[in-house]
Amino acid sequence: MLEGKRITLGITGGIAAYKTAELVSSLVKAGADVQVAMTTSAQKFITPLTFEVLTGNPVHTDLFQNDFSGGVLHIDLAQKTDLLLIVPATANIIGKAANGIADDLVSTLIMAATCPIMFCPAMNVAMYNNPICQINISKLKDCGYHFVEPASGRLACGVTGKGRLAELTTILQSIDQILTPQDLAGLKVLVTAGPTREPLDPVRYLTNRSSGKMGYAIANAAALRGAKVILVSGPTHITPPDLVDIVQVETAIEMHDAVLKHSDSSDLIIKAAAVADYRPVEISDHKIKKQADSMTVPLQKNPDILGNLGTRKQEKQVLVGFAAETHDLELYAKSKLINKNLDLLIANDVTLPGAGFDSNTNIVRIFWTDGTIEALPKMEKGQVAEEILDRAAKILRTRRGES
Repeated sequence: MLEGKRITLGITGGIAAYKTAELVSSLVKAGADVQVAMTTSAQKFITPLTFEVLTGNPVHTDLFQNDFSGGVLHIDLAQKTDLLLIVPATANIIGKAANGIADDLVSTLIMAATCPIMFCPAMNVAMYNNPICQINISKLKDCGYHFVEPASGRLACGVTGKGRLAELTTILQSIDQILTPQDLAGLKVLVTAGPTREPLDPVRYLTNRSSGKMGYAIANAAALRGAKVILVSGPTHITPPDLVDIVQVETAIEMHDAVLKHSDSSDLIIKAAAVADYRPVEISDHKIKKQADSMTVPLQKNPDILGNLGTRKQEKQVLVGFAAETHDLELYAKSKLINKNLDLLIANDVTLPGAGFDSNTNIVRIFWTDGTIEALPKMEKGQVAEEILDRAAKILRTRRGES
């Protein structure tokens, strides 16, 4: 999301200023060009040299500093950027911005910027809860400014309450959301992810190697693009994205019931979960003891979730399925696409390096109903998620008569 983006960071004088070094490092690693402006007070907590080293760019501290490109510094910084971040946003800078005061470089940037502006407040709990501060925040929100709510916890002053700078991951996710086109805004997206577990007894179960990474990446990407996302997830070790509503399930039947509960109201359904085809006929109430040299476990078929979705698919609804194969991928993928009444089928050969379960990358082929097959190169699962959503959004727009 941040590759090639220019982000201007305004750092003000709060103890949380030291945390901005890690934020800047993360932005740079993500491919952003980061420009830093600091107030005089901010320099009491952390030096400009730190950010010069991290960004490879000069740090701006003086409103009247010369701009060697021939422009006006605060105008160039404010307008030649994709996002202006104010971190930490103190009560002072929030008050200035809310009342149109521009008496230093950072406050002047806020007044001159035409890009989205995001404040990340961090201050003493009493200052944050002060009615004047809250009025100023409300005023800025009403004007279209973005805020990342502070976290609760022990503050630097020793008091416990709301006022800590939000976690780095929360800030980065908010940045991604602001810079991501909201082409799925107003739509409901239902995503499934992970494996299912079919219990044999209280300590054993049948499952598969799915990690859930692909489904979680899709859910996160859809949420960042403005969709209301319901993520129905089997057991995984992944922390759910902040912006999605998660429904935790374990068995195929539980997943079936959860999916059907939300399917009719969903505009786009992406079934990325690896659902067990069969489950034991009987589940032992006690641990099964080792006895004979061999053991037979009778199995019965689980509900066909994707097939059921295809049968009840609505006119403007888009249904995307996945197929993880080890051989004859094209044959099975084409059959599944037709038999399940899908709009897109995403298939991968899990025997290929970089495309198997629990990998951070994937190598997929996208099958369309008109017979088109797109082969994507190996890429991060987050990138694959974007590619899938791009195509699904195109079908949605066509069904809705949108350009």
